[in-house]
Amino acid sequence: MNRAPTWLAALAGARLLPGYPASLQVVDGELDNRPTRFIAVVPDPHNSFPRARAGEVGLLEGWGLAKAVGEAVAQDRDGEKRAIVAVIDVPSQAYGRREEALGIHQALAGAVQAYAQARLAGHAVIGLLVGKAMSGAFLAHGYQAQRLIALDDSGVLVHAMGKAAAARITLRSVEQLEALAAEVPPMAYDLASYASLGLLWRRQQVTDADAPSDADVAQVRDCLAAALRDIGDCRDLRSRLGGEHRSASRDVRARLRSQWQEA
Repeated sequence: MNRAPTWLAALAGARLLPGYPASLQVVDGELDNRPTRFIAVVPDPHNSFPRARAGEVGLLEGWGLAKAVGEAVAQDRDGEKRAIVAVIDVPSQAYGRREEALGIHQALAGAVQAYAQARLAGHAVIGLLVGKAMSGAFLAHGYQAQRLIALDDSGVLVHAMGKAAAARITLRSVEQLEALAAEVPPMAYDLASYASLGLLWRRQQVTDADAPSDADVAQVRDCLAAALRDIGDCRDLRSRLGGEHRSASRDVRARLRSQWQEA
């Protein structure tokens, strides 16, 4: 079950904007009395690319994300910058020969660039993880957000690849991979390990992540509004460097700054 369409409708309503593929839902709503564009990649069983029928981010989705975000930036260039909320439940990027031949790397890069440009242009960008946030799909849809929020639920997973694929790549069994993940946080899938890297702004508890109650939706909207206020005028990602397992990152950056200043 993909949770993205459920949460998008609960948070923003069902008045989808036209002009996007069926696998991309875009709604203009409001958050904390501020215009907000909500975006979700959703399953489309009739997608012309079979590898992108279960919520994966492929060619249509990558370029669609770039369009949805880029249009918001262009429309708001001389006015109030609307917030952008990426509702995330993406199991993977779309793997396939056609995707590779037609340039999925460019489609996903276009999505990343659009989100980054929105952030740098003054749009508050928030990523809400309601399900899986895997691999290049997460990089393309939501990872550029100034604040990342995750539902505190066992169905929310973050990693570079699925467990079976990671086990094959590392020449381990899934059981051995899980044992390794218990000692090496970047190899883990659970939210606590991911949060220890400093990448999550907050974990939000809900009673039912699959079928949220009105109270669940209200709490998540309050959390999103708090993130919006916390972002303020921030346009960078420096807030992610405070995690307990980011000491090496902080040290490297400090040394680079020192050497740059000395040069």
